[in-house]
Amino acid sequence: MQTVACPSCGAQVEFKSRASVMAVCGFCKSSIVKDADSVKDIGKMSDVLQDYSPIQLGTAGQYDGVAFDVIGRIQLRYPGGMWNEWYLLFADGHNGWLSDASAQYAVTSECAPGAEPIPSFDSLRIGQRVALAGTVGIAADIRSAQCVGGQGELPFRVGAGWLARVVDLRRDDGFLTIDYSDPVPKLYRGRSVSLDALKPQLLRDDAAVRDSAGKLTSPVARLACPSCGASVPVVAGLTVRSICPSCHQRLDTNTNITRALEAGARMERTPSTLDLGANATISGTTYELIGLLHRRDADGERWTEYLLYHPRAGLLWLIETDDGWYQAKVQDIWPNWDGATVATLDEKRFTQIASYRATVEFAAGAFNWQVSAGDTVEIVEFEAGRARLAMERNAEEMTWSLATQVPPDMLSAWLGKALKTPLRAASPHRLRTVAIWFLIALAVANAIPFMFANDDTWLALGLAAAAIYFPAKWLEPSLEDDA
Repeated sequence: MQTVACPSCGAQVEFKSRASVMAVCGFCKSSIVKDADSVKDIGKMSDVLQDYSPIQLGTAGQYDGVAFDVIGRIQLRYPGGMWNEWYLLFADGHNGWLSDASAQYAVTSECAPGAEPIPSFDSLRIGQRVALAGTVGIAADIRSAQCVGGQGELPFRVGAGWLARVVDLRRDDGFLTIDYSDPVPKLYRGRSVSLDALKPQLLRDDAAVRDSAGKLTSPVARLACPSCGASVPVVAGLTVRSICPSCHQRLDTNTNITRALEAGARMERTPSTLDLGANATISGTTYELIGLLHRRDADGERWTEYLLYHPRAGLLWLIETDDGWYQAKVQDIWPNWDGATVATLDEKRFTQIASYRATVEFAAGAFNWQVSAGDTVEIVEFEAGRARLAMERNAEEMTWSLATQVPPDMLSAWLGKALKTPLRAASPHRLRTVAIWFLIALAVANAIPFMFANDDTWLALGLAAAAIYFPAKWLEPSLEDDA
């Protein structure tokens, strides 16, 4: 959902779907159209979810049993997205940083470099193993970012245009950041954490987060008749001419409005099982569907990924494939993987099942980074039972996500009426059905010989039929439990 001030009366107007291009003010009834620049790339490039952090100056919490207060922030932006670095003052007097990126968190403090030499920024590559400060980590994030703002107390001077060059090394939940912003690089050691683990207090409320994350920053225009000033209704797809309902003058919509409405019509023509703005209630938490991707691999296989968002619970993915639906979440704790065919997470062995490149064909809505049609990433998939582990990387970032298959009845419970197409569960009597049809076919094929068969033959055939049917009936419950 996005909000904007009505250009006629100033009231808040909601665009319930991020793909919508026109809304009607509930107070003055003006028709409002988004600026063409905010929607012209629907299907090619997404928006970036704005300030979605629940943290603010004054937030308090605990890390390793020591209380802290958030006393400062710098906000960093790179071409594809943004993140926050919150400056912490601990009760024992030391300072640290809380990294807040894509609803994932890590707490770090400055540490000594150790005996190993610090590699140069330009020499590092995503996925590279680096021995530093007494540990070995994987280069998971390599960024050059501009500081776009600062708040509160900070240990150094920042300003617009200040360049930060940072590399994050990951191992299990361990986090080691190399900061190349100064001539002599600095190291910050810590670990990944969940927001709940920090026992936070004085967070922003959900309404404030939604307001800032969903605020439409691009301009909007009132679609008004130039003759009488009345609001002119427009239907997406019929964008060239309209007739004023008050004075009946025939109007040509301007170029910007035409482009905006055409973009909205293009979005409506794109098939998807779920719409942007839909709600999903999962484990008692109601998420909003804020972004969707259509992807394909080199073999032409296609699937759809839906990004769900909640101000406190963070980000969650639903993935729709030909094999069914999956729920996926980016992992805070990294699996142990050395590039071979086995990865281990929580002492569970995952075996590699696929390695491929995935390309974005269509992107709409908002994401925690800017997605563009044509973006390509390398994906390696692993499997253990019904769970799937996926490594995804490009030139700047590497992530791990864990996915589990979602049964149709559970998905229907989560989404309810948001599902455009009802999902049908597999037949609960599939083995019995196969057995019955096999027996019918057998009987039809041998109908004439059966008529002349003696009693012993009928007895043998009856026993054979029982041997086919009853094992199928008995095996079904155990197979359904395993599924």
